[in-house]
Amino acid sequence: MSENRVVQGRMVTATKLAELIEGDSVMEVDSIEEAEEDCPECGGNVLNVGYMPSITEFVTGWKCQDCDWSETDRD
Repeated sequence: MSENRVVQGRMVTATKLAELIEGDSVMEVDSIEEAEEDCPECGGNVLNVGYMPSITEFVTGWKCQDCDWSETDRD
């Protein structure tokens, strides 16, 4: 697992980051990575994490470290 990161002023694990993006608990997560993009809302740093919200789905989510913006690769 990855190390903790600061998101909106608090330390989060990869699991907590995925839960912030998903808005619910998740089953399994990959490590947190730096996304190679800036936040479209505030220009802040964006992190990404892969996770499984259910047994049949794998999602990649992106979350700004500075504001509420988040997005997933769902269609």
